[in-house]
Amino acid sequence: MFSSELVRDLCAHMEWADSLVWQATLGSPEAAADQKLRDRLSHIHMTQRAFLQVWSKQTLDRLRSLKFDTTGELYAWIRPHYPELKSFLATLKSAQLTEPTPLPWAKYFVPAGRQAAVTTLGETLLQVTSHSTYHRGQANTRLRELGAEPPLVDYIGWVWLGRPATSWPAP
Repeated sequence: MFSSELVRDLCAHMEWADSLVWQATLGSPEAAADQKLRDRLSHIHMTQRAFLQVWSKQTLDRLRSLKFDTTGELYAWIRPHYPELKSFLATLKSAQLTEPTPLPWAKYFVPAGRQAAVTTLGETLLQVTSHSTYHRGQANTRLRELGAEPPLVDYIGWVWLGRPATSWPAP
């Protein structure tokens, strides 16, 4: 079902789309100062970071306790994520995608009386890209509410544009 090439492609799109949302956010004083937007972006990137820590078998940071007083502080915190993700993906083999990858937080999201099934690495990689897409849409809605122009971040748009390279805004 999954291949390492597909996963790398989905993650490349995720980075490109995230960078466009950040360009729109940092390019608008109203958006850059908005707490609701900062909270949404924080959630997206804390989730991405938590999954990468699981995949890399790192100790989970207490990400929920992190607070960013400014959007600039959040942006500085998230920037190292994609180089780390790319390093992880560079060595990923398709066969690894079927390996069990239990998520320590699953028990908090499964309805009472149920137990979470064990997920695979491929399923968790798909979850991160899907989750980011969902919340990126919310961020774009907030950008529009604040008077900023939300960018086209659809996967198909990325494909139509020839899979352009990511261009992160200067801090």
